[in-house]
Amino acid sequence: MSYTTFDLTVEDHIAHLQLNRPDAYNSMNQAFWSELPAAMRAVDEAAEARVIVISSSGKHFSAGMDLEVFSNPNPTLFQGERGRQAEGMRRLVMQLQACFNVLEEVRMPVLTAIQGGCIGGAVDMVCAADMRYCTEDAFFQVKETELGMTADLGTLQRLPQLIAPGLARELAYTARKIQADEAASSGFVNQVFADQETMLTEVMAIAKQIAERSPLAVTGTKQMINYARDHSMADSLTMMATWQAGMFQPTDMVQTFSAKMTQKTPEYEGLRPITEPLK
Repeated sequence: MSYTTFDLTVEDHIAHLQLNRPDAYNSMNQAFWSELPAAMRAVDEAAEARVIVISSSGKHFSAGMDLEVFSNPNPTLFQGERGRQAEGMRRLVMQLQACFNVLEEVRMPVLTAIQGGCIGGAVDMVCAADMRYCTEDAFFQVKETELGMTADLGTLQRLPQLIAPGLARELAYTARKIQADEAASSGFVNQVFADQETMLTEVMAIAKQIAERSPLAVTGTKQMINYARDHSMADSLTMMATWQAGMFQPTDMVQTFSAKMTQKTPEYEGLRPITEPLK
């Protein structure tokens, strides 16, 4: 499939989605909101990739929501009885939230490589990823209060679980920028690199390591970490036991040990494509 707001390639079990509207600072126009979830689901369904890397072209990662989304709303949204207007608005926000929720829902880890500005809706997006990496010139801004609105696509729910809650509140209330060094010291990003080329090289190397692991073990790890974030310790441990009872098989472990003995790289079976009939 081809997309207008980004390029998507899959090579060596690594899917690379690169935002490609640098002249518009990779802002998220109306096409983006349909293309991103469609692309993520296509990668997940095909199961050829075992890890996803999201990067961008140009000076800035993304300026967030494109102004056209605000200036050209659906005219029916603000017409008619007020209760139905409110229900329609609620549904619209949830549809937009779902576009970033998909980063958590896909079976493979999602890594983001960020240079320059990561603003507003872009912060919502990278908060939904598994890991974040950035360049020395990167900065992050929860900009919504500066615009007179409340961030509504996931930052306020995810950011306090990624960094100290007090810092998350400060950033959200004030809309101040957080630079790369503070993003790293607060734990928001895993690592800071000198430039974009170095960052992409290193992030792809991490993605390659992930792609070499058992896809079933990796997806189980992602799902259990996400589950533990949203549930109690007791519930999470019970879910872990249930996952192991259903999904753990010794096949990949045997292959791993055999490969170590022969000093070869194990070649694990991939996850099943979602559209493939079970055999």
